Amino acid sequence: MKAFQPSRAFAAAVFALATLAGTATARAEDVLVAVAANFAEAAQDLAAVYEKSSGNKVAITTGSTGKLYAQIKAGAPFHILLSADAKTPAKLEDEQAAIAGTRFTYAVGKLALWSKDPQRIGADGAAALQADNFQHLAIANPDLAPYGVAARETLQSLGLWDKLSSRIVMGENIGQTHSMVATGNAELGFVALSAVLNPKKPAEGSHWVVPQDKFKPIRQDAVLLNAGEDNQAAAGFLDFLKSPDAHALIESYGYGVE
Repeated sequence: MKAFQPSRAFAAAVFALATLAGTATARAEDVLVAVAANFAEAAQDLAAVYEKSSGNKVAITTGSTGKLYAQIKAGAPFHILLSADAKTPAKLEDEQAAIAGTRFTYAVGKLALWSKDPQRIGADGAAALQADNFQHLAIANPDLAPYGVAARETLQSLGLWDKLSSRIVMGENIGQTHSMVATGNAELGFVALSAVLNPKKPAEGSHWVVPQDKFKPIRQDAVLLNAGEDNQAAAGFLDFLKSPDAHALIESYGYGVE
């Protein structure tokens, strides 16, 4: 029997297919993203869209920005940080733990006063805070979470920080703060507006969107970390966050975009 002798055209086609397959495999990468707790659900949705369009995989770790910073400095191999502030990514750049020139604002956070009680908060949230009918007010720890800083600034601007200090209970991050209110351990709490307007499961109860003049804008910056410098999928995910599709999804969670 005569042995099969592939033609040059056939051999070239096989080589081309093999090359394409190898390229596709090489392009598929994992992206390790450290995400501020307030942005966790939005990040999961964004990751799903990016994975579908790129073929890359996105693994998300959430926590307070302060804790994520500490993990990065301790050597955690994250490729990207989606911070709850602008200060931390800038600090990582200054410390040469992030790639200079990759930092940008991916979302602008908004603060809300929230209660599970539909009648507790009316149009004037300050009135709900001044009422002597609650025991606990939950906020995120200002030493760890930018939303905690915003809550403190709001109470200070309303002249209520000292008055309510004995009633304040603190969560390590804004996710824990939300849980305190959701479980009834605190009648009121300052939470991310995104948690109240979650398009998958809007929060029950009553809320007040804190006016922007009560606290400094919560600019949430992203940055490419040193571990992600040669990771094309990480660079691609950051580019995706700047796209109109990503902006629309981010806005649906109650954030502003620039």
